[in-house]
Formats: sequence, structure tokens, C-alpha cells
Amino acid sequence: MKSVQISLNSIDKVKSFVNTISQFDHDFDLISGRYVIDAKSIMGIFSLDLSKPIELAIHKDSDYDEILEAIKPYLAD
Repeated sequence: MKSVQISLNSIDKVKSFVNTISQFDHDFDLISGRYVIDAKSIMGIFSLDLSKPIELAIHKDSDYDEILEAIKPYLAD
């Protein structure tokens, strides 16, 4: 598993992010404080505080390059 910080500070970014990661068969979780939700769930994402970066947990054993390249626009600075 690998974790990265992402920023989803607009409705369009959330929609685009969900479309992007839905292309992958792996499991993704978004972690914000004590909340853990499925990153492929638009409704779940909107239940989080999107004003600050959120941790994305990628549940895959290796070869994260393709996923990291796809989510590059959402990575928090």
C-alpha cells in the first residue's frame, strides 16, 4: 500500500478524480481524520472536508507509476 496527499478543492476536480481512478481495478481509500471512505464514491468524497489535502491510500502491492501519473493533477503541493 502507498499513501499520497491529494487536493480536491472543487466539484469539477472531484468528478474528474473519480473518473480517473475508476479506470483502475485496485481499491482506493480517502482518509480524512477518523473517516475512511471509498475514493471511487462521489457522494463519499463530498462528505469529507475538501478545504484541506486528503490522504489517498492506494491498495496495490507494486508498480504505482501508472496510477501516480494518472493522479498527478490532484497531488497536493
